[in-house]
Amino acid sequence: MPASTESLDQFYQRQGHAAPQHITAAMGHFNVYNRGDFCNRKMTFSRRDFFKISLLTGTGQLNYATRGVLLDGPALLLSNPMVPYSYEPLSPEQDGYFCLFTDGFFGSERSASLQDSPLFKIGSEPVYFVNEEQYETLAQIFRKMLQEMGSGYIHQQDLMRTYVSLLLHEALKMQPHAAYHQHPNAASRIVNMFQELLERQFPIDAPDHGIKLRTPKDFADHLAVHVNHLNRVIKEVTGKSTIAHIAERIILEAKALLLHTTWGTAEIAYGLGFEYPSYFNTFFKKHTGITPSALRTSLSHEVAPALAS
Repeated sequence: MPASTESLDQFYQRQGHAAPQHITAAMGHFNVYNRGDFCNRKMTFSRRDFFKISLLTGTGQLNYATRGVLLDGPALLLSNPMVPYSYEPLSPEQDGYFCLFTDGFFGSERSASLQDSPLFKIGSEPVYFVNEEQYETLAQIFRKMLQEMGSGYIHQQDLMRTYVSLLLHEALKMQPHAAYHQHPNAASRIVNMFQELLERQFPIDAPDHGIKLRTPKDFADHLAVHVNHLNRVIKEVTGKSTIAHIAERIILEAKALLLHTTWGTAEIAYGLGFEYPSYFNTFFKKHTGITPSALRTSLSHEVAPALAS
């Protein structure tokens, strides 16, 4: 199943809840819930546009790109927005708590440090099984957050940041779970996710909203796999290299932009993620045998008679 990205609005829609009106791209967002009341459905494989900390009870199957883990006891789960995952409840009792927050909740500097922290960085172990004492300590923090959400306290956001920090410090004291199992179809799963990530960047709507993932390492980082592993499975499954897939899709988009827009070559280059137009010209000629300007001229001559007829 290809990995998509779930926005905050989509998250609330999936749960049948109205999204808070104050959610904006520029503002940090935070919310906390009793898990049993809010999140007891199967979660499809996708990334989320937010961090999530869950304290889970009940049995369920947690799946990542190349591995999975059976959650058959109380567990703390730390979800990074860069890492796609799915969850399937296997018991009718699904309880606990969860909170979610966006990058802006802690401010840009702290959010960047979260991505590099031992708890959230790509490749980290996100699952912590907890004993009865640990569960109660964590649950008490969640209960305090739930209580404060309805208090109207003027410094509520600052207090919530403190509570989230307490959850993270409790997690740092624990040992992560290591008994993951490997998916038998891990190779095809990775290829599907790579292809979806690649395709999701297109079409290019504006030169300043261009593609961000241009190298095999860019994709590997987003999929939380080693770049050598990504290259190997893509070659084995498709017969073509990762670089070839990326280049072919960029060339396809470049031809569409040359034919269907009035953008200059430099604008197209920036939109396709090239730092300099000369790099784009060299790349394009290498893969097509012709310069972008020459192709645009030839395509225009071919299309003009058809439009006139």
